[in-house]
Amino acid sequence: MSNNMIEIRWHGRGGQGAKTASLLLAEAAFDTGKFIQGFPEYGPERMGAPITAYNRISDERCPIHSNIYEPDYVVVVDETLIDVVDVTAGLKETGAIIINTEKTPEEILGKLKGYKGGVYTVDARKISMATLGRYFPNTPMLAAVCKVSKIMDEDILVEAMAKSFAHKFANKPHVIPANMDALKMALTEVKGA
Repeated sequence: MSNNMIEIRWHGRGGQGAKTASLLLAEAAFDTGKFIQGFPEYGPERMGAPITAYNRISDERCPIHSNIYEPDYVVVVDETLIDVVDVTAGLKETGAIIINTEKTPEEILGKLKGYKGGVYTVDARKISMATLGRYFPNTPMLAAVCKVSKIMDEDILVEAMAKSFAHKFANKPHVIPANMDALKMALTEVKGA
């Protein structure tokens, strides 16, 4: 396994866009010349049910094709999952967890089963309501994981996502500026260290 590989596990609920965000991250990283994997763990998905998605991002081809059991980063799209799923399971203490919550990292730390690595928070609800007028946490969470992991430069992320959104929203281009605003706002609002 390559030393420069970054592994990310996403926890969300069906319908919140965790799977979509992991695929958008994979696409953006691919556009920067990285080797990527972005895939969900399929189970009995239904709206609101816990789901898991994964990313592997590397400078070299990755021969591993399994779920990720010891991620560098964990993204929690729905804070209520902390009480239901062991979101820090296998999470490297050299990595970090990024949680969608209005709470500070210090306030959330006690719920993380003694995890000693980095803890970051971003209020994706507030950001998406302010920019999109509806609750779509995936774009702010995508920005947050890029900011924390430093997978790519923020300017490169913004450029890649503008291209991706142009393709994804070709039939509704009026939603692109708001999604770009959500991305940029999240980059400035991540809390933690």
